Amino acid sequence: MLKILVSYPGGFAVMADLKRDMAILATSGRDWAERTKRLASRMPDLDIFSQGLVERESGGWKITEKGRAVLEFLEARPGTDQILQAPLTETVAAPVPALRQPAERAKRRRKRRERRREARERSRANAS
Repeated sequence: MLKILVSYPGGFAVMADLKRDMAILATSGRDWAERTKRLASRMPDLDIFSQGLVERESGGWKITEKGRAVLEFLEARPGTDQILQAPLTETVAAPVPALRQPAERAKRRRKRRERRREARERSRANAS
């Protein structure tokens, strides 16, 4: 999301544009998916809303200066982590609510899979 917002003038995009760009990127192949996973692994506790990296403004979202700093950190080459680490921790040191524990996430994921499987079974039963 940060990458999309930073590409717009002033870092602001309306929801329709964001949805379109996200759909394009989501279907652009393995390269983008792998790049996204790599970036996410550099900052696993990233939450663009609670950390104040993105603001909601009149029908759209806008990237904040803090969001730009985090994006710069995420995209920095691995050798520059030590250089960026000190300023970044000061920038992103806002209080962050605790994320759900891995066990809770796994439980939610399992329930979601079960609901999908049940929905597939219902649709197959209705089709026959």
